Amino acid sequence: MSFTVKALTWHPHIEPVRIEDATPEQLAAMQVTPSNTKVSPYVRTLVHDPESYVARTKLYNQIMYGKGGLENVYRELGALVASAVNGCNYCASVHARRHIQLAGGSDIVRALYTTGLDADLDPKTRVIVDFCRVLSQTPSAATPQQAQALRDHGFSKDEIADLIQSAAIFAWANRLMHTLGHSTRQD
Repeated sequence: MSFTVKALTWHPHIEPVRIEDATPEQLAAMQVTPSNTKVSPYVRTLVHDPESYVARTKLYNQIMYGKGGLENVYRELGALVASAVNGCNYCASVHARRHIQLAGGSDIVRALYTTGLDADLDPKTRVIVDFCRVLSQTPSAATPQQAQALRDHGFSKDEIADLIQSAAIFAWANRLMHTLGHSTRQD
């Protein structure tokens, strides 16, 4: 994998909405963003259609930050694997950093970035990576045996559903980012 944990800059192909020019609907939609910092160019690009932006963001927030269910460290790993499979450097770097923060260390990310998705990982991490990889490559190729392997490692049906959703939302989000713009390294 040729990914980085360093922050990247995303450049939209269309002009993002300028905050000072935003309509009341666009301003209200941007309040749904989970970040309490600046409103990114990505958000300002998506908010050209405030109604779909709000629907997308509420769904994203529930999948990635919902209370209960799968631990966020595993949701981030699912997002990282999906982003790696889909070749989205920007999302992979964001979710690698979040995974490192939540895991309290970089061993898994370092192994994935050094060796790739076939890296030598502990058995629990391996079944997560393999499952999210197949979901991202060809969703219909996921097997009952893979779901059973997750259950064998202590994941409930609801937690497996959360993992599926984290990989699935990035199957969509990565393609949306690629369509709307591109990322570069910050220097």
